[in-house]
Amino acid sequence: MTGDGARPGRAFIGSFTAAGGPGLVAAAVDPESGALTVLSSVDGVPDPSYLAPAPGGDMLYAVSETAEGAVVAYRIAGDKPELAGPPVAVDGSGPTHLGLYDGHVLTANYGSGSVTAVPLRADGTLAPAASGVLRHTGGGPHTLRQQGPHAHQVQSDPSGRWAVSVDLGTDSVRVCTLVDGNPVLHRETALRPGSGPRHLAFHPDGEHVYVLNELTPTVTACRWEPADGFLKPLDETPVLPGAPAGDAYPSGIVVSPDGRFVWTATRGEDVLSVFVVEGEGLRLVGTVPCGGHWPRALAESNGFLYAANERSGDVTWFRLDPATGLPRRAGSIEVQAASCVVFV
Repeated sequence: MTGDGARPGRAFIGSFTAAGGPGLVAAAVDPESGALTVLSSVDGVPDPSYLAPAPGGDMLYAVSETAEGAVVAYRIAGDKPELAGPPVAVDGSGPTHLGLYDGHVLTANYGSGSVTAVPLRADGTLAPAASGVLRHTGGGPHTLRQQGPHAHQVQSDPSGRWAVSVDLGTDSVRVCTLVDGNPVLHRETALRPGSGPRHLAFHPDGEHVYVLNELTPTVTACRWEPADGFLKPLDETPVLPGAPAGDAYPSGIVVSPDGRFVWTATRGEDVLSVFVVEGEGLRLVGTVPCGGHWPRALAESNGFLYAANERSGDVTWFRLDPATGLPRRAGSIEVQAASCVVFV
């Protein structure tokens, strides 16, 4: 379940500075206990809420989740990341997520309902201006949350052929490519109206995808065909064993490296859900407390699961049972307004 690589030596934690967060936090990782120890923080960029490391581990990219919207690059050197140039505007508001694709950083801009491509230079730094924006259109039946498009996530598929974006406002997943640096729509797949898809995670086989829905607390299992960039919804599974008392607000989703388990976080219930992968669907095994309040994002690393608990201001880690996938709380550190954890 834990993969074949050595455990990463550093973790990086994003946070909301507008809510008292320290900005970008660097932490050391203990290889045996999974424990994090804060090393430093960098507060020069407002609301670096979501992070994406470069494959080589020498660069780190962050959104600035503000009304103006920007992306920034950090060089990872020693125990404190260093800004590698000024923030680059993304011509979109409220970027909530970013990913690397075809020599660019792509941002999902929730406020403006768009995806922006920012070119990368050869040294991994950002070009001074975005090369193109794909503006989503449409809406959904939820009168408050779906009056227009709200792109919430964008990333490359495992094959590297496609960029995939999830839009909460339009109940759909868009498959895109880049043409002359501009994001271009290849295909849009509709999910159940009112489901409000937020994030997705690929199975390691590269042929299955799990989409976490925020407006209805479910996961939609899909088949993915990388040859032609086709996504086919198959089945929908609740993330909770019973009906929530109010709005549940599912947030993060992670698939185990061996493809046997899926974990999700639900903010309104402060729980982590555990699923077993069965065929092309999922079976809910159970839930455990997230160790704090309002778990915004999840990350798995070498047999440990990490939850960034935004409102309680901490990152909690759990040792994962390799037989059942169930998380057992192992510790936490304080990071005010924590929003994201990645490993390098």
